[in-house]
Amino acid sequence: EGKPLAPRPHWFERYLQPCLAELLGTALFIFIGCLAVLEDSGGTGRLQPALAHGLALGVTVAVLGDV
Repeated sequence: EGKPLAPRPHWFERYLQPCLAELLGTALFIFIGCLAVLEDSGGTGRLQPALAHGLALGVTVAVLGDV
């Protein structure tokens, strides 16, 4: 009569996987951003760190988007 209920996700998928994804994404975001600021070439100003953070965020979303 009714649709069968979907099984509950395992504790790893429910709690640990999102935390690990958040940790990896934040670490990548901060690491790439700090490296962009350290390598300051004369005329880029705020553009280089902004592009580096945007690229890091885009890569993180592309890789970890299914989590």
